[in-house]
Amino acid sequence: MLVFYGVYQDRTMLVKYTDIDYQVFTDAAKYITEGKSPYLRATYRYTPLLAWILTPNIHITDLYGKLLFIAGDLVAAHFMYRILLLRGLDSRKTCGCCTFWLLNPLPMTVSSRGNAESLVASLVLGTMYYMEKKHLVKAAVLYGLSVHMKIYPVTYALPIVLHLQSSQRQEKGNTDVPKQRKVDDFRRFFLRLFSRDVLLFVAVAGGTFAALGLVFYFSYGRDFLEQTYFYHLTRRDIRHNFSPYFYMLYLTAESKWSFPLGLAAFLPQLLLLLVISFAYYKDLVFCSFLHTAVFLYPRTVL
Repeated sequence: MLVFYGVYQDRTMLVKYTDIDYQVFTDAAKYITEGKSPYLRATYRYTPLLAWILTPNIHITDLYGKLLFIAGDLVAAHFMYRILLLRGLDSRKTCGCCTFWLLNPLPMTVSSRGNAESLVASLVLGTMYYMEKKHLVKAAVLYGLSVHMKIYPVTYALPIVLHLQSSQRQEKGNTDVPKQRKVDDFRRFFLRLFSRDVLLFVAVAGGTFAALGLVFYFSYGRDFLEQTYFYHLTRRDIRHNFSPYFYMLYLTAESKWSFPLGLAAFLPQLLLLLVISFAYYKDLVFCSFLHTAVFLYPRTVL
């Protein structure tokens, strides 16, 4: 319903319903169909995979992408339902939680306006579900794909590794000796980081990410790396004034300290991510939620 309302508003009102990024996606997809680089479209700073996925916008209908993103919300709800059941919630409460997601005005509006966040959410939730089910290969493939699509899920790597080594320790039983020396505790912890489960997950997830990266690097060259990843790591935008660092960065925009201060602003996030990882890794879903909140909210561009 919102998709078709968006068509009406776009045609009849000065303020458009459709997100400007959706037009960017569609223009990039058009370049793909012409055998050109999607990065010929100014401000396209995403993986080429997204432009390839949205080529039906050109061949079929320009509403295809919006319908795909809404389908992503449904897939996300499906994984939520499965995860909550695995965590012991009864079916009625689980359905209520999923309904709260599906009827929430925020994701409804975001997807129907043409934002692709639901695809990343589906991949991340799929990763969490298969981690809970101990299907490590499936979880690793989805995780590698999610990091390729958007860089922020890379912060989940540490909690995932800690969670996997913790699971192996529980399966083998607690073999800690009372008053064991700290150096021995650290040695056992370090060795568990090279367990079969950890190495399998890292190999598959890293292989998925690397394979996609190599394909698009050889197809589109350095533009792929610059626009998909490096731009977001070095981005400076003093007009995004919802950031807690906005005024500091605004005042120092022309200063030689601008770049060092921008990097320093990430230090509180890094510290919080490390603390949260070691404190909550046993509950991987909750830990990942905290990582997302810490990574997204106190950043320099918001």
